[in-house]
Amino acid sequence: QVKLVESGGASVQTGGSLTLSCVVSGDHYDMFSLAWFRQRPSKGREGVAHIDADGTTIYADSVQGRFTISRDGHKVMAYLQMSNLTSDDTAVYYCAAERWWLLRGQGRELADSSYSYWGQGTQVTVSS
Repeated sequence: QVKLVESGGASVQTGGSLTLSCVVSGDHYDMFSLAWFRQRPSKGREGVAHIDADGTTIYADSVQGRFTISRDGHKVMAYLQMSNLTSDDTAVYYCAAERWWLLRGQGRELADSSYSYWGQGTQVTVSS
């Protein structure tokens, strides 16, 4: 079992930057692949970035080059660094976790159905 708690959501201006954090507690941290998802207004939940237990990362095309996912084993946390934000990035952002051996090589790292554990979400609002 694992519990995820996100923080760091805020209102920022277009072009600004923000870092989201996710505290991972419960079972062994290094057993899990971690990911960030977001749900924009009137849209379904979409995968933004994934980081495997071995540090391998995958990004959605829409955030490639602007967002960076990372994890810190000592602090049992995951991060999402976001830069050059636009209004299209306005969304509730969720942290998700799944045991890495259930995901690796499946090609579904950014599919929300691949994850069993979810945080409650944190709101990011980007405005001009």
